[in-house]
Amino acid sequence: MRKNYLLTPGPTPIPESVNADMHQPIIHHRTPQFEKLLEEVRQGLKYLFQTRQDVLVLAATGTGAMDAAISNLFSSGDRVIVINAGKFGERWGEISKAYGLVPIEITLQPGDSINPQDLSDAIRNHPNARAILFQASETSTGTLMPTREICALAKKAGMLSICDGITACGVVSLPMDEWDIDVLITGAQKALMTPPGLSMIALSERAWQAHATATLPRFYFDLARERKMQNKNQTAWTPAISLVKGLHRSLRMIQEEGLENVFKRHELLARATRAAVQALGLEIFAAKSPAPSVTAVKIPEGIRDGKHIPRIMEEKYGVTIVGGQEELAGKIIRLSHIGYCDRFDIITAISALELTLNDLGYRVNFGKGVGAALEVFATYR
Repeated sequence: MRKNYLLTPGPTPIPESVNADMHQPIIHHRTPQFEKLLEEVRQGLKYLFQTRQDVLVLAATGTGAMDAAISNLFSSGDRVIVINAGKFGERWGEISKAYGLVPIEITLQPGDSINPQDLSDAIRNHPNARAILFQASETSTGTLMPTREICALAKKAGMLSICDGITACGVVSLPMDEWDIDVLITGAQKALMTPPGLSMIALSERAWQAHATATLPRFYFDLARERKMQNKNQTAWTPAISLVKGLHRSLRMIQEEGLENVFKRHELLARATRAAVQALGLEIFAAKSPAPSVTAVKIPEGIRDGKHIPRIMEEKYGVTIVGGQEELAGKIIRLSHIGYCDRFDIITAISALELTLNDLGYRVNFGKGVGAALEVFATYR
């Protein structure tokens, strides 16, 4: 018998109480019972987003909310600045092109965070751009972006700031109103500890004004229609009822823990993970600006194919992590510490990593990585 551990950046582990609520008998969505459920979910999401704005729940994964942001705020031919720091920054560009926008990409080296001066230069060179599209946390490289600075530059230039917070919301503080984030997006399968299938999106007043003049076609993801219905605690289309039940429970858990404590927990787990892999002689991929959601680690010299590490960890030791994507495949591994994750999940993952590295011929001083993580946990106050 083998116990399995999930340390991927999505989907993430689901708490027992969330699973229990999702497995309750299904209810109909046009009932007072569902309306009460959605009302409480909407309030919980405002707490998470730190906003007075409506946070809309969509029956789609995070990419659906990204799609909705584009189709609801722009017209064909609009120019947008895209910060492309990896696979998901690239996705902003792909969605923009699909809708006939003109993306102006700032392409970063994988693992790098945007330099605000470089963004200022792009804004100066493209003053007619309508928005800046970016990730608060670039999941593919484990890199944190300077969200507050990006949004300040966007506002100063009269552009919208559109933030993919899919692996950042509920991990780091993203106070939407205080930082003037015009669009904030997240997904259920990350820090919200719920299966894939829901995304959430909130628009500022400036964004809603842009929506009023946008002419791109939309139907299922018509945010004005959805907002009208959700203000009645209903949805425009059939919702993912069981997932909404799970989200209701996970938001209660976040509120009970308190946002500041949630952020501190993620930072602690991230620090312990970084300390552990560095103690093993490995390098952090996004060393200058690592994200508290997922730690990307360079494959050490001497291991011919880094793709073997996630495979052996999962098949032999029951710990699921992920490798790099596309050009980073075989070059990095990514260990998640997001959502329903605690200290002993990290200890288990590092133990499995030590064993796997040893299996692949990398010289390991057993316990050194685990000991470094324990040192971080022991000194936490």
